[in-house]
Amino acid sequence: MNICELLKARATQSPEVPAIIETRFGRSRSISFGQLEVAAAQAAALLQQEGLSRGDRVLVFQPMSAELYIALLAIFRLGMVAVFLDPSAGRGHIERCCALSPPKALIAGARAHLLRLLSPALQRIPVKFSIGLPVPGAVPWHRFRRLPPHDPIQPCGKETPALLTFTSGTTGDPKGAVRSHGFLHAQHRILGQSLALGAGEVDLTALPVFVLANLASGVTSLIPDADLRRPGFIQPARLLRQIQAHQPTRTVASPALLECLADHCAKLNVTLPGLKRVFTGGGPVFPRLLDKLRSMAPLAEIIAVYGSTEAEPIALIRHHQIPSEDLAAMAEGRGLLAGRPVPAVRVRILPDRWGRPLGPYSRAAFAAACLPPGQAGEIAVSGEHILSAYLNGDGDHATKFTVEETVWHRTGDAGYLDNRGRLWLLGRCAAGIQDTRGTLYPFTVECVAHQHPGISRAAVVSHNSRRILAVECDPHATDPDLASLKATLARVPIDEIQVHKRIPMDKRHNAKIDYPALRALLMKPT
Repeated sequence: MNICELLKARATQSPEVPAIIETRFGRSRSISFGQLEVAAAQAAALLQQEGLSRGDRVLVFQPMSAELYIALLAIFRLGMVAVFLDPSAGRGHIERCCALSPPKALIAGARAHLLRLLSPALQRIPVKFSIGLPVPGAVPWHRFRRLPPHDPIQPCGKETPALLTFTSGTTGDPKGAVRSHGFLHAQHRILGQSLALGAGEVDLTALPVFVLANLASGVTSLIPDADLRRPGFIQPARLLRQIQAHQPTRTVASPALLECLADHCAKLNVTLPGLKRVFTGGGPVFPRLLDKLRSMAPLAEIIAVYGSTEAEPIALIRHHQIPSEDLAAMAEGRGLLAGRPVPAVRVRILPDRWGRPLGPYSRAAFAAACLPPGQAGEIAVSGEHILSAYLNGDGDHATKFTVEETVWHRTGDAGYLDNRGRLWLLGRCAAGIQDTRGTLYPFTVECVAHQHPGISRAAVVSHNSRRILAVECDPHATDPDLASLKATLARVPIDEIQVHKRIPMDKRHNAKIDYPALRALLMKPT
């Protein structure tokens, strides 16, 4: 059941095929499936040599790279747990995460080791490894290349933990998402089916979890030549050169990164005919972006994926499958069409009780609680690739409930199912506005505004009992006609439209509105 068995089998079948291609400072480096297998086995020997063993937690600070996946596979190989957290969330976040699950080892680049000067939790980690430049008190990571491979793969059960990631904790204490080897197997299988992963393809992959699926499927992962910590602010010229050099046949990336690339291609009047499939997710994918991606990759199938850390994927929609009547519905405030749920997931809509625990339910009581097609509420999902619990159960009461023996996950998103079984998104439950005029969910307004000429971003919030639509203008277009926009929104009462230089976005994908930050911005005196 160890996920490394899948990867070893792929290395045996296709040892010479490139597994990972990356570009740094204008130079490309490729590592084959066979080379990756050997390097991971050698790195496992180094970890074992330094006293690490099954069950130990290993904190990893390393951007997407061949080194990251060598380390990750070495950790899995020994039955240890790879731990990831967001160091940009601050020292307090690091301290809280390390307290929840104390690491036995740290693998990091030289720059990340500087955090040890500020963090007592990192200083307490017994074993440290440095990737790249030497660091005092850390074992040089490159030493693994002088060791014989550690060939045995530690047997693991379905529930054996493999990967632990922490939420940023921006809305409270961080929660740890634990993925077991069985979970990773299920996720690989479902991603392979949903994304039609086929051996021999080259995938421009900007989302780390998809590289694991690629490695198990024989797909070459081309890691973007970009700062993936800020996908909405990449240097698109560098990325375009990399794409033209390596000719990927598919890509999986955030909406912000792909929109930046598409805008650059449009500016140069360049297309990417080599792309056959374009997948995007990690934030709302509005129709305008799908149109841009179609212009950028005219021969590609353009697919929007809806999912989350706890449930990936949930639903998907292909651009060519969206008829004109659905585009009109989105432009009229019906929400954002996410498409049909993937076969492996069960989706239900419950009355919006976000912030209050639900269940447990009997099957009959749950069936009675679920809303019929067309009625909006909060989206709940269940399936073998859906995270069933957080580390130590922290956060389970708010986001999990049971229907007899089955665990369901509350996504925190509002939406509804239509009569054809397709899922429509209305935005975050917590971002909904409840006032004397009723409930207003964000996407009923934002999806309309996003299709209005001259607007690049839009967000609706309540401030001083007024419904305010904040818009960010497209610097490359003429100023939007706000009077026309307000007339378009006549069926949805909006008290005011404000123009902002920049609407706050989430740090991870630069694709989701940071509503608390926007409300704080509105509260500042002008």
